[in-house]
Amino acid sequence: MAATFGDSSSWSTALVKISPYTFSAVGIAIAIGVSVLGAAWGIYITGSSLIGAAIKAPRITSKNLISVIFCEAVAIYGVIVAIILQTKLESVPSSQIYEPESLRAGYAIFASGIIVGFANLVCGYCVLE
Repeated sequence: MAATFGDSSSWSTALVKISPYTFSAVGIAIAIGVSVLGAAWGIYITGSSLIGAAIKAPRITSKNLISVIFCEAVAIYGVIVAIILQTKLESVPSSQIYEPESLRAGYAIFASGIIVGFANLVCGYCVLE
């Protein structure tokens, strides 16, 4: 038997009943967590190559530290976006059915968090690729 929109066991009904505040919080957590993970990955890649370069030519060590600073900027960007997204949250009524504006805002913050987090993860990966 196929589930319809009005069926209480369908995915769309389950997603509508989850609080938009929960989606927003998960999006913010993804934005900051995955951004920091991308920055750590970039610092790891950059740092290991910097150590190898510093052994062969010690005079270029300070010039190559800029790439580590760029990787740290990825993490800072994730923190800044998470703070901006956190300020966009408003109190949500505690009913079972939420207003379309609340759902739209929750999904938008969730999508923004995912986009920023994974874009920063890719930035950390692409530092020396």
